[in-house]
Amino acid sequence: MSSVSIGRRRWLQTILAASAALFVSRHANADPAAVAPVKELCTTLLAIMRAGQATPFARRFETLAPAIDRVFDLPAILRLSVGPSWAGLPAADQATLLTAFRRYTVANYVNSFDSYNGQRIDVQPDTKPLPNDELLVQTKIFSASGETHEVDYVMRQETPDWKAVDVLADGSISRVAVQRSDFRRLVMQGGAHALIESLNQKTSDLSGGALS
Repeated sequence: MSSVSIGRRRWLQTILAASAALFVSRHANADPAAVAPVKELCTTLLAIMRAGQATPFARRFETLAPAIDRVFDLPAILRLSVGPSWAGLPAADQATLLTAFRRYTVANYVNSFDSYNGQRIDVQPDTKPLPNDELLVQTKIFSASGETHEVDYVMRQETPDWKAVDVLADGSISRVAVQRSDFRRLVMQGGAHALIESLNQKTSDLSGGALS
């Protein structure tokens, strides 16, 4: 079976498992070690939201970046997103691409969480089992008006820490799956440099030119 087929199968398994988790007892076994980094991320997100746009984008970026590094397995996410072409990229291109992807990831979160209007983020204490010994950590974002959005983190244990390898928006939309087609198209058309250029441009746009 090809690597692409395996990647698609894993994504489908994750989506199905996440959907099924909605029907699992709320008393499922909890793993505090998997929940802790997500709690840290949510606390930091609220901090930069409260700082708001009156605080320079670069400063909010610096505040959030360490939490992103702790909660996400960015190298694994990037490999999954690029797919089979990753193994054939020169080591120098892989390193530059990871740097660009990290900056883009942090900038995207800073841009999305840029103001505070009474929102709160609840991290569910229970973890849900997924295939491949992964766990789902569920969070809910509540607006001041009562509107809610679910953001769930697919956690994998990387000795000794748990790291997120995917994010599911509203319980089912995989971030890795969404960016996969774009990343793979760019690498096929222009190699690593095309994807690096695209990520750097997106980072600049997200930051209003503060990061270039």
